[in-house]
Amino acid sequence: FYYMTIRVRFAPSPTGHLHIGGLRTALFNYLFAKKEGGTFILRIEDTDEERSTQESVDAIYQGLMWAGLTWDEGPMPDGGIKGNFPPYYQAQRADIGIYKKYIDQLLAEGKAYKCYCTPEELEDMRQKAHAEHRPPRYPGKCRNLTKEQQAELEAQGRKYVIRFKMPSEGETVFNDLIRGEVKFANRDLYDLVIQKTSGYPTYNFACVIDDHLMEMTHIIRGDDHISNTPAQIQMYRALGWKEPIFAHLSMIHGPDGTKLSKRHGDTSVMEYKKQGFLPEAMINYLALLGWSTPDSQQLFAPGELERKFDIKGCQKSPAVFDTVKLMWMNGDYIRQLTPKELLKRAKPFIEEAGVAKGVDEERLEQIVALEQEKYKTLREIPGLISFFFTDEVKFDEEAVNKVFKAEMAKKALELMIEKYGALEDFTEHSLEQTARAAAKEAGLKAGQIFHPVRVAVSGRTNGPTLFKMLEYMGKDMVLKRMKAALAYC
Repeated sequence: FYYMTIRVRFAPSPTGHLHIGGLRTALFNYLFAKKEGGTFILRIEDTDEERSTQESVDAIYQGLMWAGLTWDEGPMPDGGIKGNFPPYYQAQRADIGIYKKYIDQLLAEGKAYKCYCTPEELEDMRQKAHAEHRPPRYPGKCRNLTKEQQAELEAQGRKYVIRFKMPSEGETVFNDLIRGEVKFANRDLYDLVIQKTSGYPTYNFACVIDDHLMEMTHIIRGDDHISNTPAQIQMYRALGWKEPIFAHLSMIHGPDGTKLSKRHGDTSVMEYKKQGFLPEAMINYLALLGWSTPDSQQLFAPGELERKFDIKGCQKSPAVFDTVKLMWMNGDYIRQLTPKELLKRAKPFIEEAGVAKGVDEERLEQIVALEQEKYKTLREIPGLISFFFTDEVKFDEEAVNKVFKAEMAKKALELMIEKYGALEDFTEHSLEQTARAAAKEAGLKAGQIFHPVRVAVSGRTNGPTLFKMLEYMGKDMVLKRMKAALAYC
């Protein structure tokens, strides 16, 4: 790239939670900046006065920070600012008149005009266009009003918006870093609104002004914005500015091929945190939605994405969001954690579930690590370890019917109550040796001993390594539970 310093931005509208698509866009901007030694900027595009909320702004901050996408410039959650181009909220920029200067310039140069059409008139125009099988574009009714006509309409109390004059001939052409050359026939474009009746700029106008004044070099965004690009380019040119380089990321679809929605798992980013996903797993997964390395690498070590990201690896076709693959990847990342780190990550979920209150940290760490190979999310952990800390075992009905109703189950439990009661070394190796010797002595298969013991102490047929589990429970609890289980045999 020929720029001295690359500058990219993530510019969300705070009209709801930060969703998967938004986080993926932020991630690709962040990775591009890191790879190219550039600057990653956060800007809040809050010119939708009715729908923008502080709650949504906070959700954007929380989502980005949870994912580890630290921005180099922009507003900070504590109210501070990083960077030399404040303010980074569009509403604040509008309030201090940044956009008005350029609106006035376009009006003075005859490149924009006041439009007095009412909502009812615009709807009539749309209906007429539809009936005549024409695209529902604004026909330019107010484009050539005289000063006298404008004064007359304003005397009637008519409010106006300001529209940008699009050229009606030729083509708007740009070179997209992902899609190559993209062309739009100007006759298919229309005079879009650049200032609302409230005096606030519209999205398309404000982002052009801000991207230029904030010295953005590249605009990386979803391809749902590709139709906005020709109008924005024409505005750059009307103001005598060079437009930045554009790159439009592929859409994200659900497994059924339709646009990603809540039924596919497109909930807020923070919902994934609540569900027990690790941020590093989510980032790894999102990086592969619409991008790949030449060798199709799937898992990345810390810092590796920043080194390997290349925008040339972005694809044009839609990416598919697959919760099953995300779950698999999350499980892989959980398995890579140290027992100490696993407990640290799992602790909020364990505390929320009210499990293991007052339990020694070292013992809890050992218990949590028992089934580390099986966890897919952190939220599963409290339910899988809860039986260690309850006074009474909650028996799975199927386990009782399958194991305790077996012919030798009662004999096996009685035998192990006797053997374990006499055992002084209540550790994994000793517990297993004792159980195997008891099975041999009684003429039973090992499983005829192991299964009743497991169900007696945990209530389940599956779970952690049996003898390590018994060791962590301790002799008193194991004997108490096996005696209580005799009533079910």
